[in-house]
Amino acid sequence: MTAGGSPASRARLVAAFAAVYVVWGSTYLAIRYGVETIPPFLMVGSRFLISGALLVWWSRVTGAEKPDRSHWRAAAITGVLLLCGGNGSVAWAEQRVPSGITALLVAVVTLWMVLIDWLRPGGTRPRLSMFLGVALGMGGLYLLVRPDAHARGLAVDVAGATVLMLGSLSWAAGSIYSRYGAHPRSAALTTGMQMLVGGAVLVLMSLAAGELPRFDIRGISLASALGWLYLVTFGSLVGFTAYIYLLRATTPAKAATYAYVNPLVAVFLGWAVAGESITTRTVVAAGVILSGVAIITLTRTDEH
Repeated sequence: MTAGGSPASRARLVAAFAAVYVVWGSTYLAIRYGVETIPPFLMVGSRFLISGALLVWWSRVTGAEKPDRSHWRAAAITGVLLLCGGNGSVAWAEQRVPSGITALLVAVVTLWMVLIDWLRPGGTRPRLSMFLGVALGMGGLYLLVRPDAHARGLAVDVAGATVLMLGSLSWAAGSIYSRYGAHPRSAALTTGMQMLVGGAVLVLMSLAAGELPRFDIRGISLASALGWLYLVTFGSLVGFTAYIYLLRATTPAKAATYAYVNPLVAVFLGWAVAGESITTRTVVAAGVILSGVAIITLTRTDEH
């Protein structure tokens, strides 16, 4: 399916791109507020449980097929890798790392995907330009977290950055696996199943981490409640719907441009709304990281 030429279809396309760029970019700020008074694993787990239930219900009532055991097995593996490892790490790390910097660090998921896709059995060897993109991305990360910057208070929290790197690796592995695992024809149903499983595991992680005994629902701030509600509605439902439309209305490479637009949106919103600082180091590192991701994305476009 390709984008049509009518004014209505062009308007839908622009609206979908705007939703994916701005909504997904703004979720980092919503997470930052959410974890202020809601424990991170509980916050993100409950978000995905509700969003997943709504997606599965909507898919089934609109005629999606009933998933079988192989579908649920693939959804479980993908959901744990994407949502527990990926989104769970973001929620935890944003207790220590500003939302804008978090988005920059998470942008390296594209770099991990290139490496994993190359190293897997029968994988695709990257072009030379992809190696350049990986090198640029890693160089940008070094600018953000290099040890000598701690003395001047410029570096990112090492524990938070490490968790984000591992979370991005988990997200990349889940993304690669999702290409080959069994799944229903309905993309909405597939994602809803992944959200249900991932959300349930995140709630179990919350229990194991002792979050529930320390959690007082009466202590939830208005900002945290609004952040959580935004993640359930706009972050999961609106953003996902727009992305699925883009995958069908334009090329995957163009739809994937959110990977390097989201961090720019997140950095700006973190500065404008939450008062997060933007240093020269941040600006330079952002340019280097996003240049690497952009090179990789454009190279993939050439190969396809």
